[in-house]
Amino acid sequence: MEKSGVTVWFTGLSGAGKTTITRAVAEALQSQGSNLEILDGDVVRENLTKGLGFSKADRDENVRRIGFVSHLLTRNGVIVLVSAISPYREIREELKQKIGDFVEVYVNAPLAVCEDRDVKGLYKRARSGEIKSFTGIDDPYEPPLNPTVECRTDIEELSESVSKVLNKLEELGYLSKNKVAQEV
Repeated sequence: MEKSGVTVWFTGLSGAGKTTITRAVAEALQSQGSNLEILDGDVVRENLTKGLGFSKADRDENVRRIGFVSHLLTRNGVIVLVSAISPYREIREELKQKIGDFVEVYVNAPLAVCEDRDVKGLYKRARSGEIKSFTGIDDPYEPPLNPTVECRTDIEELSESVSKVLNKLEELGYLSKNKVAQEV
């Protein structure tokens, strides 16, 4: 029997590919009729957590708020795809415990690759001192110690990363086998 709701939390540096993979997974899930919602870190900051800054306390609060919304949706049978840097391991672990149905996807790419992909110019601005406390430059990113899935976007094709996520959701009982086979 297929489980209903789950939070799939994509974490990684800016430019690692979180949003790209999230969108591709969402497209695959929507094509098979899954009930889902995307919570993108940039969109959430613009609409739900606008007043928060980038101190550790504010970043933790931002992630907690995303986690709260994810928990509500998950317990109501929705597949929630979260794409957020969420740099601190402790807060991700807290949410994992609270939500329960939680799949952590580490979108892993070396800092140099992320900087090369930086279409917004954020790393350049951080390196010049224009942006302070930028994750990966002068603020830490704590990678997951045991992610449910790791996508190495510097060496994998997008389709491979998407397949890893979908296959893990199937393996954990959140998707039926015939649905995943159709998408992969």
